Amino acid sequence: MIDLELSESELDAHRDHITDFISEQVSSAGTDSAVLGLSGGIDSTLTAYLTVEALGTENLHGLVMPGAVSRENNMSDAEWVAQELGISYDVFEINPIVDEFLNAYSEAEGDQMAVGNARARTRAVLNYLVANHQGSLVLGTGNRTEALVGYFTKYGDGAVDCHPIGNLYKQQVRQLARHVGVPDELAEKEATAGLWAGQTDEEELGIDYNTLDSVLALNVDGPLSAAATARQVDGVSEEDVSRIRSMFARSEHKRAVPPTPESL
Repeated sequence: MIDLELSESELDAHRDHITDFISEQVSSAGTDSAVLGLSGGIDSTLTAYLTVEALGTENLHGLVMPGAVSRENNMSDAEWVAQELGISYDVFEINPIVDEFLNAYSEAEGDQMAVGNARARTRAVLNYLVANHQGSLVLGTGNRTEALVGYFTKYGDGAVDCHPIGNLYKQQVRQLARHVGVPDELAEKEATAGLWAGQTDEEELGIDYNTLDSVLALNVDGPLSAAATARQVDGVSEEDVSRIRSMFARSEHKRAVPPTPESL
């Protein structure tokens, strides 16, 4: 693996940079508060910790949105984070809402991907419903690793006003989380988007996060060829690198605004 860990001084710099970013984004939107979906995972947990540093507990409102396949410990961890930080939060069960979508369009019943994405988009609608009512900004929880390979739902968890930790690879997210005081059991918790039963990020991606980070840093963000990258990263073949590069290329539309024809 490639060592992407940050030094103590770099961790402090990222902490300050991200909290300044959150403050600036909220202020430039003409508000002083933010809404954040809490899943119990490390990305939303770190974002919550940093947002409280940036805005104060009184200016962050959490949404805990369990669905039919949400793991009980994830929802318990989500509420634990809100209570530990002392922020206000609401709990919304999304399954009845998703069921109404499926009642309206029953052909999608049993389509794992379509229904999973509907769950993510339902959470986005609730984020903005609350944020609009409160006059707040919606904060995202996406990291650099997932953004580069398109591992997020378009107009779902990707539908936010900004991504405070979007410049950090997954292993750096875990490292910064420990640095700011997130408990180890949350910092090292297995990642899951919770879109269907038994789903885990690494199983769906077909690669562990540390290896994926290394390939992205060398071949997508960095200048190395597929062959050179494979030589640098243990257990990775040129075909693996090409597959990840293809994921990056195929997901470009997720990272861009919807296209329009050029002006005549």
